[in-house]
Amino acid sequence: MLFMLIVKASKNSEAGKLPSPELMEAMTKYNEELVKAGVRVMAKGLHPSSNGIRISYPRPGEKPVVTEGPFTESKELTAGFILLDVNSREEAIEWAMRMPDPQGHGEGQIELRQVF
Repeated sequence: MLFMLIVKASKNSEAGKLPSPELMEAMTKYNEELVKAGVRVMAKGLHPSSNGIRISYPRPGEKPVVTEGPFTESKELTAGFILLDVNSREEAIEWAMRMPDPQGHGEGQIELRQVF
């Protein structure tokens, strides 16, 4: 079963600030554990939304609308993801619960979603 851990953006990640060395070390250790367990398929961080483009479809049948970032609601943005291949939803939740606060400063939030 594939699950995606979606790391939500924060004011710091949108400002392009890297996590502290301690958090980077904790995330490296977490990722190494995922690899060692054979459940990590892929893990990547994303550039801030200031480098992003949003394409929306406000009118059916018409051309999409292109909006360049930055986008203002950081809580609605994604800063990165980890794709997990696990045996159950419960196992995905266990791995998600082991992730360190991905943003630090009490700003971290992750979302866990099963992939079709």
